[in-house]
Amino acid sequence: MKREQALYRRALGLSAEIQRHRRWLHQHPELSFQEHRTAAYIREVLRQLGIPYTTTATTGTLATIGTGERRVVLRADIDALPIVEQTGLPFASEHEGIMHACGHDMHTAMLLGAAALLKEREAELPGTVLVLFQPGEEQLPGGASRVLAEGALDETAPIAVFGQHVLPELPVGSIAIAAGPIFAGTDELYWRFRAAGGHAAQPQQTGDPIVAAASFICQAQTLISRRRDPLTPAVLSITAIHGGSATNIIPPEVQLQGTLRSFDQKWRQEALDWLRQTTESLAALHGVEATLEVRAGYPPLINDEQATELVREVALELLGSDHIVPFRPVMWAEDFAYYSQRFPAAFWLLGVRPPEQQTMPGLHHPSFAPDERALPIGAALLAAVAWRTLEISAL
Repeated sequence: MKREQALYRRALGLSAEIQRHRRWLHQHPELSFQEHRTAAYIREVLRQLGIPYTTTATTGTLATIGTGERRVVLRADIDALPIVEQTGLPFASEHEGIMHACGHDMHTAMLLGAAALLKEREAELPGTVLVLFQPGEEQLPGGASRVLAEGALDETAPIAVFGQHVLPELPVGSIAIAAGPIFAGTDELYWRFRAAGGHAAQPQQTGDPIVAAASFICQAQTLISRRRDPLTPAVLSITAIHGGSATNIIPPEVQLQGTLRSFDQKWRQEALDWLRQTTESLAALHGVEATLEVRAGYPPLINDEQATELVREVALELLGSDHIVPFRPVMWAEDFAYYSQRFPAAFWLLGVRPPEQQTMPGLHHPSFAPDERALPIGAALLAAVAWRTLEISAL
């Protein structure tokens, strides 16, 4: 029996244990960089498995399986989102307004399962697997940036880093993967348009930040339609407008919020420069003051070609060719991208839609409820990918 199938059969045997981890994590979600109870649970499971670990980024955990010089990293994110759960599950969140609506409970449980699989065969491992439970993926600056800034992976020199994310569009038993850019780089944008304010019947006595902000919103769309190569994917969305209090008052301030997303780092910087210039120009035209604050987000997530092909080969053995589909790049953002900047890396999407359903609530939806039959599949994939990577001479 090939190793991939052997690992999967054993993962099926651990299904109840992996499910227990997932349900506890789902019931006790914690927001980014506040995952103290989650970290304690993970570390207790590792202690029971006899797997040594160190802490990183406060609530992060880096565990070690094996002793060989060649090293590979498996990563899962552990934080939840500020969403009121509406699944009706018997193990629904006990923390009002916090939910694992992005599947990080699944990611963590599958990585705990992979750790158990690898620990059982530790003596056979042709190297060392570093198992990283990372905090704060959902909130800037991203837990990955903190893990790397602390030097948690500096001495380990991993030959590759791997991660996976659940995908409700795909049925259980399938994965989607592609080489090259798969998720966008993203920035958070915050504008303030200010004037003296005054009576709505005397607009000549003050600049009008509402008119200035509205003019800017319309002009900003030309960034995408006229300032971008049509073959370069990018999106600018203004997502919030705040200002004003009554029908007879011109307010002193209007605030806008939005996001810029692109795969092209050079164009991304050019776009930010243009937005700053346009903000200042339109503010002057309308007789108001304006500022733009850019909170730099995650870089584009770029899958290494050889690491991606390795994942495909493992998935072929484990799932069969009919269950591997190419992933169409999307404008989501993922702080796993920081690892892909430093090391060969691959990130894939794991199907969690019940096969008997055509659709299900999506990521970040209050009714998101992934099919737990995906748990042993994800655990076996992680373990098999790590093992195969340690076996090859170069990546």
